[in-house]
Amino acid sequence: MMNTRLFVIAITPGIALALSVYFTDRYDKEPLILLIKVFALGALSVIPTAFVERLLMSVNIFAGVLGTAFTAFVVAGLTEEYFKRGVVLLTAFKSRAFDEKLDGIVYAIFSALGFATVENVMYVVFRFSANPHIGLYRGLFSVPAHMLFAVTMGYYLSLSKFAKDEGEKKKYLRKSWLVPAVLHGMFNFILMLQISYAFLAFIPYVIYLWVVNLRKLNEYYVESKISYKRDMELR
Repeated sequence: MMNTRLFVIAITPGIALALSVYFTDRYDKEPLILLIKVFALGALSVIPTAFVERLLMSVNIFAGVLGTAFTAFVVAGLTEEYFKRGVVLLTAFKSRAFDEKLDGIVYAIFSALGFATVENVMYVVFRFSANPHIGLYRGLFSVPAHMLFAVTMGYYLSLSKFAKDEGEKKKYLRKSWLVPAVLHGMFNFILMLQISYAFLAFIPYVIYLWVVNLRKLNEYYVESKISYKRDMELR
């Protein structure tokens, strides 16, 4: 029987972060129905992701640090970011509502938080229900990390969408998958090594993720604000 308290603990971080992003997007809000759709499909993307990850784990021939790196960067990083990005490409990317650069970050975050919320339920409610610290750890680190990887993803998705040159579009589209996959892989790799001196790098790395991605978010937020004020003046 599912523990209701653990379920609430598991879903709260993702929903809270999604709401905070929705209210941060003050100047040209995205359609709520589309955001809910992206969040829901992000949650459902856990299914194909789990299938591919299981398949990749079955062909992991590496041992030791190489095996850990394969699991962190290929099984988790590349696979999870591919499907989370796929949700945005299939839904919001070609929508008329995606009309400024900040939108790419917003949609990528909603897809990622849908994914992270289901993943969190799987860990907190089912796999580690006997460990009360898992919900706290994942709420503080894992779920926000998915959001931060999504900021990078959305940053490059927007550069791709609004690029004039076809070569630039393809370059940024590749980056929208590979760069967050590397960031995700490094996050997992540090934790999976389970070596004390490697763990010393974890908190600085998390700080680095926050600083770099808040800068990206702020860049597009300021752009959105300037564009909104310019439009208001022209009316």
